[in-house]
Amino acid sequence: MAVFCSTVIVGLVLDQWTKSWALAHLSAGQDIPVLSLGPLRISLMLLHNPGASLGFGSSVTWIISLFALAAACAIGFFALRTTSVWWALALGLTVSGAVGNLIDRVLYAQGFLNGRVVDFINYGPFVGNVADIILGFAAVSIIGCMLLGVKTGIARMDSLLFDSANSSSTTSAGEARD
Repeated sequence: MAVFCSTVIVGLVLDQWTKSWALAHLSAGQDIPVLSLGPLRISLMLLHNPGASLGFGSSVTWIISLFALAAACAIGFFALRTTSVWWALALGLTVSGAVGNLIDRVLYAQGFLNGRVVDFINYGPFVGNVADIILGFAAVSIIGCMLLGVKTGIARMDSLLFDSANSSSTTSAGEARD
């Protein structure tokens, strides 16, 4: 539980602090180069994203917000029950990233959960924020835990994630399955 809670807190503080910095020091339309290595170019560019990833869903922001809230609550429910440090970390990253962007949708709303997310890290094809980076690390962590067979310590979750793969690979064609 401590790993999950600490991960969420650190992620949220880092995300909100960087967004606050971006709002205070960057202006819309401004593009400040930070790194340029051949085709890799990263710059700082302030945008207010009304949608989900790449601006998709900008007309249904409130649905995206409710989905993020429900997902964060469900993931938090399981994260507080896991006995695995690795799963606690991965799920903490997930909740941190989702809630980081949800905070923006609440803080900058002009209607019901229709606020825009503060994006400021320009990767070239898209502009994101620290919460997006955290969500990327969360996805890699979850996939890693699953591929490495790291058990969550929650019987029902472990059976959903691992038993079906194990039972189908260990059951021969001639054996009956329960």
